[in-house]
Amino acid sequence: MTNHSSQSTDLTSLNIAVIGGGLTGLFTATLLERAFNQGQNPQPSCSPHITIFEKSRSVGRLATRYRTDSTTGKNWQWAFGAQFFTAKTAPFQQFIRPWLKTGLLQPWCAQVVTLSPAPVTSDENETLSNIEHKEQWSTQQPRYISTPKMTAWGRVLADELTQTTIKFQTRVAPLAQYTQPEVGNQTELFDDTGTSLGWFDWVICTAPNTQVVELMANSTFERQADITKSRMLACYTLMLGWDKEQPLPKALDNQPMAGWDVAYVKDSILDRVFIEHQKPVHHELLPSVTIHARNDWSEAHVDDDIDTVKAQLLEAAQQLLHWNQSNAPSQIDCHRWRYAATVIDAHDKDNHEGLGALIDRQHRWIVSGDWCGQGNIESCYQMAKEAVTAIVSY
Repeated sequence: MTNHSSQSTDLTSLNIAVIGGGLTGLFTATLLERAFNQGQNPQPSCSPHITIFEKSRSVGRLATRYRTDSTTGKNWQWAFGAQFFTAKTAPFQQFIRPWLKTGLLQPWCAQVVTLSPAPVTSDENETLSNIEHKEQWSTQQPRYISTPKMTAWGRVLADELTQTTIKFQTRVAPLAQYTQPEVGNQTELFDDTGTSLGWFDWVICTAPNTQVVELMANSTFERQADITKSRMLACYTLMLGWDKEQPLPKALDNQPMAGWDVAYVKDSILDRVFIEHQKPVHHELLPSVTIHARNDWSEAHVDDDIDTVKAQLLEAAQQLLHWNQSNAPSQIDCHRWRYAATVIDAHDKDNHEGLGALIDRQHRWIVSGDWCGQGNIESCYQMAKEAVTAIVSY
């Protein structure tokens, strides 16, 4: 039997694998490094080694897409993943403070309205969508964005890691696919070609739960049944842009009213509208608007042809924003997120904080991710903290 007390807080000889280079994975590596560096006289030669395995080419969940206008040299830019995040707990507020000081993270005090679409007509004096003021996001409970792009924070987090190696375009095979025995409580990981990725004292999986189900299939992970208590719904994102000299649709032209930055949409397949060029430090952008579809609609159409979906979203957006031939968007794009919103199983809804990190101390396997919490970026931090606490206190 493992003697836990003799290993408590000793991270110096550990080899730790983190599956997934999203924010949960990056936060986990950051907190692991800090846990070691807070020790007495840490030496690089005896520091723990952390390896992040990321199946894509980049890190971070905060996705940004942009295009450059060859005439003006300016960009259209869309935060087509998470638009913003909150920091409601004191530990997370303290965690983000350094990047607030540098200006990488900025509070966004947006004017928020609700929009209800009106029927499209050929009348130039047609009735616009009904716009009602909802609220203004305040400095008391701010929403934060990463500048100049939402991807910037993830990249800075990755660059600031000193004891972590990130291996991109690496897909980790299911843990039960290969039958190599554990050696000294270590787990050998393989990629999807069967090549060994090494032996690890701890394996932390931060992927979406649908992918975790595959990674842990037929394994002896003791929290296996808990993985499916949460599920993730899809989300389609529509990205629209207008040329510099082009008039904007009246619903986006903020001169006739006090102005708005974010709209919650009623009676539509659309859910929210975000005006990108009105965000902090975004004034140099060309007019750019990001629109998220409703999660339930997106999930129902998740396997539909993407061009068909784009056409449906564009029709709904035109009905909402009311453009004609002269002020129609010149830039149109669409993205499908298969894993976007977290839904807790009905039997577990009493647990408002979510499942928490799923820890198997016998195998030293941990499953975490925002879907283990409330499905937001603060949950990424909370799950990373729980995972690191489990390792440090082992």
